[in-house]
Amino acid sequence: MESSPVSVASPPSPSLQEALKARIAAEIGRAGGWLGFERYMELALYAPGLGYYVRGDRQFGLMPDSGSDFVTAPELSPLFGRALARQLGQALDATGTSEVWEFGAGSGALAVQLLEALGDRIDRYVIVDLSGALRDRQRTTIAARVPPQHAAKAVWLDRLPERIDGVLVGNEVLDAMPVALLHFDGSRWLERGVALSDGRFVYADRPTPLRPPLATDRVPGTTTELQRQGEAFIRTLAATLGRGAAFFIDYGFPEAEFHHPQRIGGTLMCHRAHLADGDPLSDVGDKDITAHVDFTGIALAGQDAGLAVLGYTTQARFLMNCGLLDDLRSADLRAIAAAQKLLTEHEMGELFKVIGFAAGEPFDAIGFAQGDRSHML
Repeated sequence: MESSPVSVASPPSPSLQEALKARIAAEIGRAGGWLGFERYMELALYAPGLGYYVRGDRQFGLMPDSGSDFVTAPELSPLFGRALARQLGQALDATGTSEVWEFGAGSGALAVQLLEALGDRIDRYVIVDLSGALRDRQRTTIAARVPPQHAAKAVWLDRLPERIDGVLVGNEVLDAMPVALLHFDGSRWLERGVALSDGRFVYADRPTPLRPPLATDRVPGTTTELQRQGEAFIRTLAATLGRGAAFFIDYGFPEAEFHHPQRIGGTLMCHRAHLADGDPLSDVGDKDITAHVDFTGIALAGQDAGLAVLGYTTQARFLMNCGLLDDLRSADLRAIAAAQKLLTEHEMGELFKVIGFAAGEPFDAIGFAQGDRSHML
């Protein structure tokens, strides 16, 4: 099984930790003592030079002893990218385009797999990533593992152009976008933010006109997320995408399940050293903060902006539709064991979903040929 080159990273320096805390504390002060959680999460993950995703490249890896915090599907198995490439190839043909755009390319493992699989089919492979450290790692990984004639097609941007003609892909991108928090106290909804108490970050709630999309009875103490930035991202892509398609793979649920009255704690979670915890206010900058995706909201954002939904299904069904089972027939036992984690329900197969969009004329995307769950959105 292939694996991306991983450097064993030392923990972030205390000076960086304290600088990030001071940056957030100063913004809380300027905001009058209360900062919406959405902005807190944005600073914790993306504050220039200080946030979790921009101050190092240690996040992605197979095991904790690599110094990494979590693993994504391309690190688990190169068969993930090989299967996904079949869908992207079909989308390139259907839309008459020759560029692939990857958002948030992580370690570069998926870029390697797609560049190898698509080869001469594409003219350019564009990576949009905010992290300079991760862009450097991606360049190193691609240069080391992709034939020069295809590696030369990779280019990097940190912002969108006015127009894109091509096929877009994002693996575990939407879950890393900052979310707003709502808390129900038994009689009203409050927006949850962050304040300072004795030098520590603490939650603080205040009245808000914001509401969850489903007006169902809620248990007092319920907390849930609103993915305003994720939906705005989809609308921006829709305005930018001239001809093409887009596919997003992430963990999440349709609206009715995401906002089910029994999901009283929401989905917000942190990841460090391959362990999960539910406290985003401690060790800020040292761990990932993430939330599951409300795929109904994502689908509606795309539709309202003029995109057609091609389909929505589980990662397992999508990969099988794209030929992963055929790939396993010629794989060795180690590769089969790794790929099974992409498919099994208790690993990534059921929790992770795939949604597809098209700009212009829709087409029958092979990834949704069987098991399409669009009716559940």
